[in-house]
Amino acid sequence: MAAAAPPPPPTPAPEAPTGLPDSESTPVGYPLFSRIRLATPNDVPHIHKMIHQMAVFERLADHCVATESSLSATLFNHPPFQSFTVFLLEVSPNPLPNIASPNFIPIERIMQLDLPVIDPEAEIFKSGSNDVVVAGFVLFFPNYPTFLAKPGLYVEDLFVRECYRRKGMGKILLSAVAAQAVKMGYGRVEWVVLDWNVNAIKFYEEMGAKILTERRNCRLTGEALEAYRDAI
Repeated sequence: MAAAAPPPPPTPAPEAPTGLPDSESTPVGYPLFSRIRLATPNDVPHIHKMIHQMAVFERLADHCVATESSLSATLFNHPPFQSFTVFLLEVSPNPLPNIASPNFIPIERIMQLDLPVIDPEAEIFKSGSNDVVVAGFVLFFPNYPTFLAKPGLYVEDLFVRECYRRKGMGKILLSAVAAQAVKMGYGRVEWVVLDWNVNAIKFYEEMGAKILTERRNCRLTGEALEAYRDAI
């Protein structure tokens, strides 16, 4: 009697899906292309809208009297980095077109997001052609810390539009200012933060900033300032 044939080898169990693309070159998630560039007078309408959005966020809308005309008349009267300077943050789901920028090399990054950004104001913040939109800005200017005996940069405003927050864009903007300060041999970057904005305070501390709780801002403005017109 012939011997029974050996049983067939067991069929390998199917591998569990990993959820990852087959190719390592395939991007995971949703890419968002970002660029920091110098603002120009043509960007004033976008800057003006973001300033008003920032005033609403900071609960100071009744204090905001800036207009496009007043911004155009005061923001761009000097070369960049010698006076008021604005970095603009642009984003797009597609690679950004090249731009000419003689005074500053734009900083470009690609972020991989878990979900696409839904921007309800994309049309009014459209920048140039295609699908590039303005997502935020930072305004800064030189100051002079006497204890260091070298110049510094003071950040007046840092703002990221609501739908682009919590994605690392504020860090990109502030890092660009810090990098410019180092490049220019400056010794400090300073700014203020509202005491109720605990998320911003935590964010700045994580970036290595020291929160100076022992200081208070002092300000003369409006009638209090005008009272000194003939003081001397």
